[in-house]
Amino acid sequence: MSISCANIKRTQSNGNLDFINSEISQWREEIPSKFTYEDSQNSIILFGGLTILQDKLLMSAVKSMKEQYIALPNPDFDSFRTGKAYGNRGQCNPTYFTVGNLVKYLLEVQKNSGMSAEEIVQKYVYVTASGCGPCRFGMYITEYRKALNDAGFKGFRLMSFEHNRVTNTEGEDTLQFPPSFFIRPVKAAMAGDILTLLTHQMRPYEVEVGAVDRAMQDCYDILSVALENRKSLTLALYRCRQVLKRVKLNRLTPKPKVMIIGEFWAAMTEGEGNYNLHRFLESEGAEVIPQPIMNRLLLSMWEYMYFEDQKSGLSTDSGTGYLDFSTPKRKILMGLFRTAFKVQFALYAKMIGLSGYKLPDIEKLARLGKEYFPLDVDGGEGHMEVSHLLESLKHKLSHMVISVKPFGCMPSSAISDGIQSLVVSRYPEANFLSIETSGEGAANFYSRVQMALFKAKQAAKEEFESLEMVESVSEKAHDFSYAPKSDKTGTAAKLLDALKISR
Repeated sequence: MSISCANIKRTQSNGNLDFINSEISQWREEIPSKFTYEDSQNSIILFGGLTILQDKLLMSAVKSMKEQYIALPNPDFDSFRTGKAYGNRGQCNPTYFTVGNLVKYLLEVQKNSGMSAEEIVQKYVYVTASGCGPCRFGMYITEYRKALNDAGFKGFRLMSFEHNRVTNTEGEDTLQFPPSFFIRPVKAAMAGDILTLLTHQMRPYEVEVGAVDRAMQDCYDILSVALENRKSLTLALYRCRQVLKRVKLNRLTPKPKVMIIGEFWAAMTEGEGNYNLHRFLESEGAEVIPQPIMNRLLLSMWEYMYFEDQKSGLSTDSGTGYLDFSTPKRKILMGLFRTAFKVQFALYAKMIGLSGYKLPDIEKLARLGKEYFPLDVDGGEGHMEVSHLLESLKHKLSHMVISVKPFGCMPSSAISDGIQSLVVSRYPEANFLSIETSGEGAANFYSRVQMALFKAKQAAKEEFESLEMVESVSEKAHDFSYAPKSDKTGTAAKLLDALKISR
């Protein structure tokens, strides 16, 4: 049951929100009026939920198309508290953070601009990804509406997007953008992925603390200008390479590699939503391997193709609007999309100096994981969590794998983690940690990570010390763009092994 406070009064003291409920009643969801593409021309569209860098680059990309978009600030603990104050009990961690972040932003707009709630409802629209089905029964949009209603923004317009369309959850009320609309945002997301990957490859080895962050800020400025002015991203990324070359690195320090997988938002966000996991691991002496957004897009393509193949001959419905994926056109288009993604990503990576990294082959990962994970199971990251752990073990990609997710995440905690126990039993050398986030449990979270990380540090140290070196080493050991070919796991060990350094 969902309870709504129809006449709620807010008071604020010492930075805390206190609530006085004057009337409590059963809340029922009301779908707002139809929202069309023409309406979007007169509205400010809000979005957010990716990494800080990704959100900013996407905003620069859509600005170049004269659209009015604003990326919300990074969700913080105040966002979480606001989400709990206005939302239902028992929501997942990402919902509290993202719903609360939107409500907090609108309340700040109301306070600072003097606009009425009705004016804000008419002016702003929020776009978000829809739930994955099992994820709290796919009730994301309903939770947003309930919280916005109780915060005084009844009728606020919300749109969710899935593979090829944007909708306000009414079947006929679909906001469809032309395919060309998505080209620059996708390119911006690729560039953001590449910068994120390079950041985590370089920052643990920087000689001067903060040098990588400053260089990445310069790179963001270069890319943002290129996106807003519709200039070549390829040339902009090459300019970024010259900036990154000036950062001094010492990559001969042994550090454990930690791959982060899990529920999309919890594993990707950079902030209090996952207790600043990436920064925490680096502060503890680790090198982080994040999962790029492009992986999620490639997985979505694979899932669409796979499930369409499963129902081949059972349904004649090809209804996907302007993107007609009916067989055989579907296979041709999807094949072209996937090829274009990988070619464009490889070009961008080469220009900036991200070497030795390729986007995953989702088909290969599916074959790797299907012995353990039934591919017909949909929801969350699907087979990817199990496949990533197996890939890491078979190809020595990391010393440790962390699966981070909201508490009680059905696809990740209930399904993937259950299967991971079988994987770990067959691969006793696996250093796998499954850990949940709940907003308030940072101390326990950090403690568990530190205990598992100790084992990873020992493995990285032993691997490094098994090799020999001399004081004078090749300049390649300090070049961020040099990716040594070696069967070792750690960056320092790979360098020593590939450069054949001996005493």
